[in-house]
Amino acid sequence: MKQVLAPIVILGGFVAIAFYMLRTPTTVDEVAPEVIPVAVRIQEVALSSVQLTVESQGKVQAAQIANLSAPVAGPVAWISPTMEAGGYVTEGETLLRLETSDYETMLARSRATMQQAKAEADHAAREYDRMKELAEERLASQSQLQDTQRLAEVTIARLADAEANFNQAELDLQRAEIKAPFDAIIQSRDVELGQYVNRAQSVAVLYGAQEVEVRVPLAIRQLGYLDIPLGLRGELSEEEAPDVSLIGVYGGEELMWHGKLVRIEAQIDPNSNTVQTIIRVNQLQAVDSKARVRSIPLPIGLFVEADIAGKRLDNIIALPRSVIRNNNQVLVVDVENKMYFRDVDIYRLEENRVLISGGLLPGESIVTSPIQAVVNGMSVQPIEESII
Repeated sequence: MKQVLAPIVILGGFVAIAFYMLRTPTTVDEVAPEVIPVAVRIQEVALSSVQLTVESQGKVQAAQIANLSAPVAGPVAWISPTMEAGGYVTEGETLLRLETSDYETMLARSRATMQQAKAEADHAAREYDRMKELAEERLASQSQLQDTQRLAEVTIARLADAEANFNQAELDLQRAEIKAPFDAIIQSRDVELGQYVNRAQSVAVLYGAQEVEVRVPLAIRQLGYLDIPLGLRGELSEEEAPDVSLIGVYGGEELMWHGKLVRIEAQIDPNSNTVQTIIRVNQLQAVDSKARVRSIPLPIGLFVEADIAGKRLDNIIALPRSVIRNNNQVLVVDVENKMYFRDVDIYRLEENRVLISGGLLPGESIVTSPIQAVVNGMSVQPIEESII
């Protein structure tokens, strides 16, 4: 009996307890879940003045290239030691001389011819004057006067021809000595000592040493960031030409040169939708990254990066580029510390900042933290940071 009654009693006890719990349930008060605001960094919007910079790159090329040719013919008698590839020559410096004996002979012969023509012209002029006096006294006929006049005019013409020949011979003798037309670097020499050179034959190729140019491409939209008159033909004036900083690595050092953007080519590249701009640099001095002044000319063929000074914008908003979301939106925190999306007008996107021209007001707070999940109106805990 005990074995039968014990399970029944236990089961009955559990049933009684369950019945009691069901008849007297415990009541729990409803409590709203505690919302913990997300901590975000914010930045206050402020208007500022910004100097735009347009960046590009290109290679240095010569501003002046001269294919120096011989103005007269003859064998090469002397070549300057500086007339080697890479040599530096100054304006007016003698580069080579041709054999001059033939030109000296021509000069002497033309001088003698000129002196003879001058003597004949003087004699014919005196005869004409004498014949005019005789004609006035009716001691010479009109035909005799006309003959002496014609002879005087012919001798004057012969003298002019002889003087022209003499000047040409003198000029040819001078041209046998070939000089540098400007301060230049020798790119190549095309003749050797003793070689016979024909008239107009190339003897050397020179690069101008005073100025070099850098041809850099700019996208069409980048032209709008420059403070220059669009559509101008020819070169920009000194006042209109933007300043340009050029940076290149030469000899293991980072050096800087300063130039001017002087010209914009008229043709647009149909493949890249860019235009070519010309930056001119005077070969004066370079500055390395430690601001030490050095006399280093900008080497032709060097690859450089160009920073072109553009427009100065007033009343523009500059923010870190990371604040832009969904291409043209930012997150704004209101006075109740709630966060909302806001569409803005982007003037320019740069590498580290964005310039905003509309959609925000000074004094508003912009979220700069990288937040993944955002809901309009969500509460945040703002942490201020300084403006860039």
